[in-house]
Amino acid sequence: MFSKYKKPTGQAPKTGATPANQSNLAAVSTVPAEAPRQSLMKAMPTKTTDDGAIEKEKRRKERLGNIKLKLHKALLDNLNLATLETATEADLRSEIDLIAQESLEEMGIVLNREERQTLTQDLFFEVTGLGPLEILLKDDTVNDILVNGPQQIFVERDGKLELTDITFKDEKHLMRIIDKIVSAVGRRVDESNPYVDARLQDGSRFNAMVPPVAVDGSLVSIRKFKKDKLGIEDLVDFGAFTEEMAAYLQAAVATRLNIIVSGGTGSGKTTTLNALSSFIDNNERILTIEDTAELQLQQTHVGRMESRPPNVEGKGEVSPRDCLKNALRMRPDRIIVGETRGEEVIDMLQAMNTGHDGSMTTIHANSARDGVSRLENMIAMAGIEMPLKAVRSQISSAVNLIVQASRLQDGSRRMTSITEITGMEGDVISMQEVFRYQRVGLTPDNKIIGHFTATGVRSHYADRFKLWGYDLPPQIFEPMVAE
Repeated sequence: MFSKYKKPTGQAPKTGATPANQSNLAAVSTVPAEAPRQSLMKAMPTKTTDDGAIEKEKRRKERLGNIKLKLHKALLDNLNLATLETATEADLRSEIDLIAQESLEEMGIVLNREERQTLTQDLFFEVTGLGPLEILLKDDTVNDILVNGPQQIFVERDGKLELTDITFKDEKHLMRIIDKIVSAVGRRVDESNPYVDARLQDGSRFNAMVPPVAVDGSLVSIRKFKKDKLGIEDLVDFGAFTEEMAAYLQAAVATRLNIIVSGGTGSGKTTTLNALSSFIDNNERILTIEDTAELQLQQTHVGRMESRPPNVEGKGEVSPRDCLKNALRMRPDRIIVGETRGEEVIDMLQAMNTGHDGSMTTIHANSARDGVSRLENMIAMAGIEMPLKAVRSQISSAVNLIVQASRLQDGSRRMTSITEITGMEGDVISMQEVFRYQRVGLTPDNKIIGHFTATGVRSHYADRFKLWGYDLPPQIFEPMVAE
């Protein structure tokens, strides 16, 4: 069918066409050349760098690193380490600066003023703190510090990961800082025990894994401890949820509903749990159980417990379940478990069912329904043989509310769902969603566009709220009308 446009075989293409036959050719050639296909994939951002400047900066940092290593040895030889705890920061900085200046003169090394200040600051951190990590620990905008070997340190700011220009000299330098951290809490890490959990002096959570398990150098993650806890008003201002949702949650906590905060890693579960605990009455006795003490409760009557891993000999372990069993004998009004992820789940559910109303915990799950499934799985993993219907009946009577926290793709954290557990329908746990975060699009700079809305379902616990003096207006349960 395309024979009329087929080039005659055996004929050379004509050249030097006249204007007249050019127009004829244009009229005949109605089939244009195939246009290049447009890719459906988004163009990835390209990064242009000046290789020369990068190489120069790398050499400068290597030079300063070698000098710092020599000066650090000189400091250890000359400083009276026993007096470090009592010395003031000003005196110690002055002494380090003096020793560094003398050592540089002996080595015949000349540095400019900026390099001298940087070197003195680094040496101060090496002696008193955690070396290169110290400046990141002091940075309030950093939430997480992630070390992938000595030459690669990432931080998380506002939910986004960034590669820093901070490095360690080598693997030995990194291992020295790791040993400094773990030895301070009576732990050790080496080839026979290649991973460790610890807590820094400021409460930050520390985890490390060293070679040979870590292939390309030691892996370190530090979840920084927030000194200023975020309250409900702060989270509302940040857009984590709305005032209507806050009013509902206040009623739920005050009327002693059992609440589970569900979410993925870094979604803000502990922050949400901290905020919810602010609604607890000051006269109640609260016991908290955590692997690493992160909760910051402001009530007067709070007892804090922290589980403990086994020592090198495999002895001395205090599990969350041990803490929970003892907590039940301490006359608590409420029990707050930092995270439920093992066999302690059955004791937690029994506590919720036997007079400890208003207890709270967090679990790792991606939705309210997944959270219920995870509770079922944890009970099965605990080795407790119960019929599935009995397990679900236990969960439905113990848990009243599941609050879902999520970290969205733009790094923002939102309370994406509030779901009530209303009982059993046959063999299935019945649930109803009261509030949700509705996503509607994405801006050109990849920011999430969305809004919070009620689902239009009246709360199953509305009568309970009213009896306790929290008569919520029916308008807060009305869905938002899209404009």
